Amino acid sequence: MRNPSARSRRSGARSGITGAAALMGAAALVVSAAPAHAADPAPGAGPGQVIPGLRTATPALVTGIREPVRADGSAADAARGHLAAKEGRYRIADPGRDLKPVQTVNSGATEIVRLQQKHKGVEVLGGQYVVRMEHKNGKRVVTGTSGKYFTGLTAGTTPEVDEELAVDRAVEATATGLRAHRPGARVQADDAEYPLAGTARGLVVLPKGQGVLTQHVTVHGTDPATKQPVLNEVYIDAKSGYPVLQYSGIKTFGAPKAVAVSGDGKQAERRSAKAADAPAEQPTVNGSGARLDGRNVDLQLSYQEQRKQYVMVDHSRMRDSSKKDIATFDGRKLTVADVSGKWPWGVEVFGSETPAFGKEATEAGAVDAHWAAGKVYDYYRTQHGRNSLNGHGGELNSIVGVTFYGMPYVNAFWDGTKMVYGNGDQEYRPMSSGLDVVGHEMTHGVVENSANLVYAGQSGAMNEAIADYFGNAIKTDTLGISMDSPDSGLLGDTLCRTKSPRECAFRDLNDGRTTSKSFLGVAFGTDNGGVHLNSTIFSGALWDIRKDVGRSLADKVVYKALTEYMTPLDGFTEGRAAVLAAAKDLKLDAGQLRAVERAFNGHGIVPGWELALGVDSDQLFGRVNTDSTHPGAGGGWWAASKSNDDGTEAYSVWAGRIDGSGSPRLISPNDGRYHVNPVTDGKTVVWAAYKARNVELLARSLSGGPIKTLYSNRYGYGPVSVEGKTIAFEVNGRRSTRVAYVKLGETDTVFVDPAGAGRFASTSYPSLSNGRIAFVDAYRAGATAPKLAVEVLDVATGKRNVVQDVDPDRYLGRTAVTSKYVYWLDGKEWNAPTAVRRANLDGTGVVDVSPAEGKDALTAVSLSASEDAVTVTAQTPSAEPRNESLAKIWQFTPDGGQKARVSCNRGEQLGGVAESGRRVVWLDATTGYTDLVTRHRPAGNCG
Repeated sequence: MRNPSARSRRSGARSGITGAAALMGAAALVVSAAPAHAADPAPGAGPGQVIPGLRTATPALVTGIREPVRADGSAADAARGHLAAKEGRYRIADPGRDLKPVQTVNSGATEIVRLQQKHKGVEVLGGQYVVRMEHKNGKRVVTGTSGKYFTGLTAGTTPEVDEELAVDRAVEATATGLRAHRPGARVQADDAEYPLAGTARGLVVLPKGQGVLTQHVTVHGTDPATKQPVLNEVYIDAKSGYPVLQYSGIKTFGAPKAVAVSGDGKQAERRSAKAADAPAEQPTVNGSGARLDGRNVDLQLSYQEQRKQYVMVDHSRMRDSSKKDIATFDGRKLTVADVSGKWPWGVEVFGSETPAFGKEATEAGAVDAHWAAGKVYDYYRTQHGRNSLNGHGGELNSIVGVTFYGMPYVNAFWDGTKMVYGNGDQEYRPMSSGLDVVGHEMTHGVVENSANLVYAGQSGAMNEAIADYFGNAIKTDTLGISMDSPDSGLLGDTLCRTKSPRECAFRDLNDGRTTSKSFLGVAFGTDNGGVHLNSTIFSGALWDIRKDVGRSLADKVVYKALTEYMTPLDGFTEGRAAVLAAAKDLKLDAGQLRAVERAFNGHGIVPGWELALGVDSDQLFGRVNTDSTHPGAGGGWWAASKSNDDGTEAYSVWAGRIDGSGSPRLISPNDGRYHVNPVTDGKTVVWAAYKARNVELLARSLSGGPIKTLYSNRYGYGPVSVEGKTIAFEVNGRRSTRVAYVKLGETDTVFVDPAGAGRFASTSYPSLSNGRIAFVDAYRAGATAPKLAVEVLDVATGKRNVVQDVDPDRYLGRTAVTSKYVYWLDGKEWNAPTAVRRANLDGTGVVDVSPAEGKDALTAVSLSASEDAVTVTAQTPSAEPRNESLAKIWQFTPDGGQKARVSCNRGEQLGGVAESGRRVVWLDATTGYTDLVTRHRPAGNCG
């Protein structure tokens, strides 16, 4: 559950590459949109400095100007009028039509206007432009602008995929993503409800290339394996129905194995139980209580006549403005599923017979939560003039003591309307006991109501970094901790009962070694693209600034950069530019400005930092710019999907020789469909093509000729294999899957049905070799008895035999079959180490190629095999996420006697597939782009 300092590096394909055009181009991730290379604003630089944007004619940053605009009328109209009048600079043809005001913040004479880009009336994800103005003495001048307005968008806005289909595809994509991060399938109860549902949110244009029109869907429900709440934002291509972008809305303090997710921020769906309990007109009562560290603190309370109790509702702080309150609710009977993205009916604020709250409130973490929420509110009000998280006196609600289905929950999160704190465990106190934790979660609310940094990839890591920075700042200032203390940069260090602060801490902003050179490239399924893993690269630089230029001044610089400069898709490079520009606006002297630059330089955040990378693999096909599609290999050939350089085009399938000879061949048409997940045996390529309501399984000979349609399905497909004229594949359904096979030249598809009944009965994870299909069978025998087995089907005879009966409470995953053996993944728990098991084709001689327990155990999620080697993509169990614990490609000899890493490249390695001998092909993102790469022998132990 812990996430210590990031030791990470940038990986474009699966974790986010630079450039807003890369939003979908490489890895389809929401990531940084770094401006074109430009020098930092130097001390004393002249007025009118313009930093160009990347692949847009609109500048990313304009500073040092004082240009008059109309003083009468609204600030938003004045801002748009300025952009229209300076069309030669901004290249925004019609700001009145294409920019919608979303927020105006007035602070003294300063006006900050945020404008949301619309393309033909449809919102552009991350398209936000900020205009900064000064309004006094009857005059108004523009002092600067920043953000992203995408000038190259020409996409149509009429969808071919309706909302109903988009919801289905989004739910399927989420389910597939959840499934990809555990060993495999297990038997489900017949009375189980389908755990996921989707809500259509409308059309959104993704700003890659000329723009991609999508249907935005929020998928919510429960992960059937972990029982964790799920809330994913999924964007479905409105022409093909393919999920071109998806990420979780998690905003947690840590990156644990079990985390809750954020809600959709719909305040209207909430009904506060405190409204009847403590009307705002009642006077504030001064109370007290003991924090979990033993310190007595003052509490602002109210008296609730109906309950005859003093309750944790503070009216005092916002009495002079919105008259909203700060309230702390008792969540000890609630689970994370009860509170994620919704308000639990019947929950009550903590109460006491006297104003002095006793031991129960202390041990629940309520005293800490209520006291800390007030301290965080006071910090933002006194230091930055901000009235609550939304800047307009919004109410502040905390739910304390939430469990994970009655078990300990060691995390905290912000869900768009409230703070939620876990109950802790034998080692960790309730999460509200950390003032920095409370400051962190409440700062997520500040970020959401200002720059609204998208919570994925680099922008998500900056979101976390800023939450960490202010959480740490509030703690160190409130508790009087010196910035020179060796423990001053720790986050979550006060949560433990027995461990030392350094052992307890989740992260350290002053670890002295986290730089961009160690950026970890990870997929969205891992920490939302590294939002916690990589956050200390940026927060470490901010912490250094605080130490070098002083607490108060540094805080003002960072706050100004967040609220007046940053926009949703900013990454580290743009974050640097924003902080430097804010520092200059606040008139830091030359030495202080150099200290700011030095802090970013020291953490490797410099223009072009993503390019300083290296690999130990051989490139087969560069910059494929794809996501959620894997390569195939066989018979001396590879096959992979590819987009164009900026990811504008829908994917096409290409193939080439693994020895690098010859030129790659285009196998599929480039026709607007998404052609994905190709496999090949060196003679034929088979792949899936997404187009509106149909997902077709297609095949074509490597030598050319017509494309053959093998099958058509509303949903997608799981593993596909091809050998000669036989193609085996998994057909996805609404609730279950079926293995099927077809022979080229024949029209009939043969389904491999489960051996028993059950609403969720399935056959899955097929592999094909030497005329045999290995697969997993999950069903119910008779009325209730669950069954789980590995089976082999002889395609020629139709005979199937059980290779291994398995405990139905276990997980069975990917299979691989060769001329001698059947291999499969076998796991006890969804997040526990996984055995790689091998048996003879008749089921005898079962051995573990890789054990399920012990120091050498791996948590495997994919499997393939040649006659000479077994290749798995696996994680190494670790209490602390780090490069070595992320998904890597491992290879074993068939007897398990030799084990080695295929590649020592950093970050996640996904989609590895064995070709022949010991050669492996995979998609690698280490260079900052998605490249198809290979190695013909393992790299070793990478120690």
